[in-house]
Amino acid sequence: MSQVKTVQGRGLPLKGDDIDTDRIIPARFLKCVTFDGLGEQVFADDRAQLAGQHAFDQPPYQEAEILVVNRNFGCGSSREHAPQAIARWGIKALIGESFAEIFFGNCLAMGVPCVTVTSEVAQQLQAAIAEQPQTPLAIDLDTMTVTMGNFSAPVTLADGPRQMFTQGTWDATGQLVSQGEAIKATAAKLPYVNWQRQSA
Repeated sequence: MSQVKTVQGRGLPLKGDDIDTDRIIPARFLKCVTFDGLGEQVFADDRAQLAGQHAFDQPPYQEAEILVVNRNFGCGSSREHAPQAIARWGIKALIGESFAEIFFGNCLAMGVPCVTVTSEVAQQLQAAIAEQPQTPLAIDLDTMTVTMGNFSAPVTLADGPRQMFTQGTWDATGQLVSQGEAIKATAAKLPYVNWQRQSA
């Protein structure tokens, strides 16, 4: 199972409250059979409208791995494509003032932490990233802090999700694989699994 205790990387500041999943990945991209290629289409309409001036198009942020947002990020429809598009672009964690519940849950299921900070801290981080985009950030889920250079601030994540990340239990597939032998042993004892073998 894959534990997530720290996430380090350059930041990407995306300002604005109530950025919904329709903006994160427009509906026309939901026809895909897999999530492959969604990263290229993240914020497609916003980026087209801003003609290269969107944060996801700015050269200093092209290697960013931590997205810093504001209030109620990921609101709107429950489409899993939204966090998938963000993650496939290259983002490994999000810092924000607050996140929509379903968006947060989808990120959790993918192993992408969404930690919260105060409005003041979010704005400070966004400004610091804009001034020094090459300076990495670090989110530590053990100490529950975010650091960037000499700046450090507390982050918040509920105990349940935090435990899932640090213990690796967010990864449902990983849990199944790690318990493979126990699953086989239990299945062997179930008559409705082995009825053909028994009747033969």
